[in-house]
Amino acid sequence: MAKLLIIDDEKAIRGALRDILEYEGYSIEEASDGEQGLELVTQNDYDVVLCDIRMPKIEGLDLLQKATEMGKGAQFIMISAFGNVETAVEATKRGAFDFISKPPDLNRLLVTVRNAIERGKMIVETKVLKKRVYKLNEIVGESASIQRVKDTCDRVGPTEARVLITGPNGSGKEMVAKRLHERSGRAHMPLIEVNCAAIPSELIESELFGHEKGAFTSAIKQRIGKFEQADGGTLFLDEIGDMALSAQAKVLRALQEGKITRVGGDKEIKINVRVFAATNKVLQTEIAEGRFREDLFHRLNVIPIHVPALAQRPDDIPLLVEKFLSDVANEYGQASKEVDDDAMKYLQSLPWTGNVRELRNVVERLVIMCNDVITLEDVKLFAMPVI
Repeated sequence: MAKLLIIDDEKAIRGALRDILEYEGYSIEEASDGEQGLELVTQNDYDVVLCDIRMPKIEGLDLLQKATEMGKGAQFIMISAFGNVETAVEATKRGAFDFISKPPDLNRLLVTVRNAIERGKMIVETKVLKKRVYKLNEIVGESASIQRVKDTCDRVGPTEARVLITGPNGSGKEMVAKRLHERSGRAHMPLIEVNCAAIPSELIESELFGHEKGAFTSAIKQRIGKFEQADGGTLFLDEIGDMALSAQAKVLRALQEGKITRVGGDKEIKINVRVFAATNKVLQTEIAEGRFREDLFHRLNVIPIHVPALAQRPDDIPLLVEKFLSDVANEYGQASKEVDDDAMKYLQSLPWTGNVRELRNVVERLVIMCNDVITLEDVKLFAMPVI
């Protein structure tokens, strides 16, 4: 049952609103002035607050602002007999869901209250989902090497610096990019990922910069590229060491000038994009052998972050296993399983050539194939099966 608070200095208005809203099944509380209303809002959680604008002690707009500053999740519907456009605009600026004139139209009141409740639910659900996504994307580990990675992300994230992330396959380079983005001023904008190794060389330019209709045989309509999609946000160029040299030249120009041109087009398009790049290759070697542009390397390598191989931080394996056990259990709707001490020590001794990604797959296999407590025998049987 939704919980509503009515704040109004007119007893007749409070009574009328209470009768209407209780009939609809809502739980109602009342306050006769702004001071009492603020006290109730401070002490309780409401889904919706119906608040008069002109009241003794504390006026409605000031109460709304104080509630917003406290981080209260209640949706405020402001009501007043002295309503005008300026008042409605000011109420909205301060965070009100809507503004209703007195005497309120019954149908509009009920629709507005229902919509306010739904909006509150959506905000709560969004926060929960963001927490889940953050938990899935968090960098797990307390070793000195991984702590350096996290500390660097936290220091560099709020800046506009480009970052080059290096490390072996499966070590968690994508997690580093996501942590950087989440701590940046662009976190509310998209993080667009491009796997340069997965796109054929003849298509990479169209993927990055887009194309105009008719630019080539299969270009039957205009396409917006990843740079444009990431405008205002972040572009993550994964496996950039595999990018074709022709595309590297255009990426360099985009970074230098903040402009791109679609394939088959001649119009320059301004872009505002922060770029993170990642590779499992040693780019200095690629440069020496003519496969990577040195000038692009220096453009990207403003802040280098190296993600260590899992075998170099075995003390982090128990934390990762615990996280993966919980994640897999949640995915399958099961109770989380345990790994006994001998099994955990054995997991720490394995080479993990596939790094964190391989460990995650092994834990999922163990959850599926084993009983509630995963033993050393289980790990020996299922962790490194003979193919």
